[in-house]
Amino acid sequence: MEIRNVAAVVTGGASGLGAATAELLANRGARVTIFDMNEAAGQTHAAKIGGRFAKVNVTDEANVAEALAAAEAAHGAARVLVNCAGIAHGGKTVGKESVPHALGPFRKVIEINLIGTFNVIAQFAARLAKAELANNEERGVIVNTASVAAFEGQIGQAAYSASKGGVVGMTLPIARDLAALAIRVVTIAPGIFWTPMMAGLPQEVQDSLGKQVPFPSRLGRPEEYARMVESIVGNPMLNGETIRLDGAIRMPPR
Repeated sequence: MEIRNVAAVVTGGASGLGAATAELLANRGARVTIFDMNEAAGQTHAAKIGGRFAKVNVTDEANVAEALAAAEAAHGAARVLVNCAGIAHGGKTVGKESVPHALGPFRKVIEINLIGTFNVIAQFAARLAKAELANNEERGVIVNTASVAAFEGQIGQAAYSASKGGVVGMTLPIARDLAALAIRVVTIAPGIFWTPMMAGLPQEVQDSLGKQVPFPSRLGRPEEYARMVESIVGNPMLNGETIRLDGAIRMPPR
C-alpha cells in the first residue's frame, strides 16, 4: 500500500517508537492522527509533523470510538493503524518477605498493552471494513507492537511478558479474522530500543544494555522501528506474522 495521501492512526504516538513512526508516516505524505494520554507532548508532536492529536485511553471503548470518528471526519477513512501505546511494570511473582505480586499492577499492564491493543484493532477494523479497496487488493494494514519479552521474559517481567505474549498470540487469528475484509495484521517485536523510559537510566547502563546486542551492538533507534512499519505497509504479502527487530539478541534471565 502506498503511504502517500493515506490516513493513519498511531497510538502512543507522542513519544518513543510511536512518535518516530508518526513522523515517518507524515514525512511520506500520510495524514496522521496521534492517540496518546500525554496531551502536552502529543499536541507538540502533532504540530511538528502536521498531524492531529487526540487524547485517548486505549482501554475505553467510547473514547476510542469517538476519537476514530473524529480522525475519519478530518482525514478520511484511516487505512493504517500502528499500535504503540503501552506501559511496563517490573515485579517478581513472589517478592521480598514472600509477598505475592499484587494483582492491580498486573491487571493494569494487561489492560493497556493487550486489551487496549485489541480494543483499537477491533474498532479501527470495523470502520475500515466499510471503505473501498485502496489498490484493488487491500483495504489497509494494522501493525502491533509486542516485545522480545514475549518470548524471553526476564525475571520480574511476568506482567509485561504476558501482555506482549498475548499480542503475539492474537496476531495470526486476527489476521485470519480480517482476511475476508482485505485487512492485514502484522506485529513487530522490538528488542532493546532507546525510548523515554530508557532515557531515565544512567548512560553507563544504557551502554551496557546496548553491548548485549550481538549486532549492531547498541540500542535500537526509534526510526529503525518506524522503517520496519514502512516496510510492512508497503509489502502486501506480510500478514499474520510477528517480526523480531532485535539485532539477534536473546534475553538472559536477568
